[in-house]
Amino acid sequence: MAEFTGERVIPGQVETDLWNEHFSRYAFASEVVGGKRVLDLGCGSGYGSAELARTAESVVAVDVGVDAVDYARANYAAANLSFAVHSCTDLPFSAGSFDVITAFEVIEHLTNWRQMLSEAARLLSSGGTFLVSTPNRLYYADQRRQAGPNPFHEHEFEFDEFKHALQEYFPIVEVLLQNRSEAFVFASAGGTVVDPRVRLESSTSDPSQAHFFLACCGMERQQPFVFVPSAANLLRERELHIARLSGELALKDQWLGDMTGQRDQLQKQHDATLTQLQERNRWAQSLEVELEETRQRVVGLQQEFAREQAVAGEVVSGYQAKVVALEQDVVEKTNWARATEQRLGGELELKCNELAETVRLLDQAEATVEERTRWAQDLDGKLRTASSQLAMIRASRWVRLGRTAGLGPKVD
Repeated sequence: MAEFTGERVIPGQVETDLWNEHFSRYAFASEVVGGKRVLDLGCGSGYGSAELARTAESVVAVDVGVDAVDYARANYAAANLSFAVHSCTDLPFSAGSFDVITAFEVIEHLTNWRQMLSEAARLLSSGGTFLVSTPNRLYYADQRRQAGPNPFHEHEFEFDEFKHALQEYFPIVEVLLQNRSEAFVFASAGGTVVDPRVRLESSTSDPSQAHFFLACCGMERQQPFVFVPSAANLLRERELHIARLSGELALKDQWLGDMTGQRDQLQKQHDATLTQLQERNRWAQSLEVELEETRQRVVGLQQEFAREQAVAGEVVSGYQAKVVALEQDVVEKTNWARATEQRLGGELELKCNELAETVRLLDQAEATVEERTRWAQDLDGKLRTASSQLAMIRASRWVRLGRTAGLGPKVD
């Protein structure tokens, strides 16, 4: 089932006022199409095409929406009524094929709306009538002041622009003003009045105040038309509307009561939060005082540091001068040490040579001592041997006898 989107009217899915607003244009056209070939551009769900088919010879209804055409075919089948999917700006029909062409609430949806007017002029037979409607931009903009521009509309018209655009394609253009008016109806209880007597006291003559424009492009002037739908018991509708509003008001009162309770709860929370905020503000103020004292202390420390830094700078300068002097002294002592090292190196080398010679001579003397020690030891051995022999000789009885006799060697 097709769904009402706010633009394409689906029978049974819209309020009575909106339905009558759209259907009234087809009721107006039904007075013109009797026994004629009709093309309905932008037929939508097909309810208007079916209304035209009641009196027309034939009706061809086209729409760019596949779902709309499917719905129309399923709900408004008739022998003299056919539905097709076509764009209003590119139609596959021969020139002069139709006596009446209708395009209700279509032109404002097209970017290339001039192409639709060109196609309507091409397809209209000689002496034919083109009926086209569109909302008044001034009224419509005020009506949608809160909702904003209609996202489905590409171009909306004011009275003069609409009339001048149609005059570019059609020689005779009469723009009627469509308005909703309150009326009092005197009718029998039997049903529809076919030719009622209508007394039209006044009508809106200011185009800027009109709700919609319905242009009749053709050779004949159209008389004012009054459509009084069967459901248009305004007092009853207003009573029902008031009842609905009363229900909505009661619901809103309940909602308001709930919201008031929530508001009171939120107010309590707000008061508690405000108390906490005030305490925190006082705490923040004390922190600011401490922060300011800390800032002052930091400033004092910075100044003290600056003074100490200046003193340290002077000390560093003194140390630097001392370091320069010490570096100079080190250089001098290093040079002295290097010269001393060179001098002592020569003397040490000489002493080393002398020591080496002394060691050589000492080694030579030690060798001589060892040799003489061995010679002495040898002599000592010979001496002990000789002493032993001498003792033997002295102890010999024969030697003592010889000495007594004065004979033999004298041994001392």
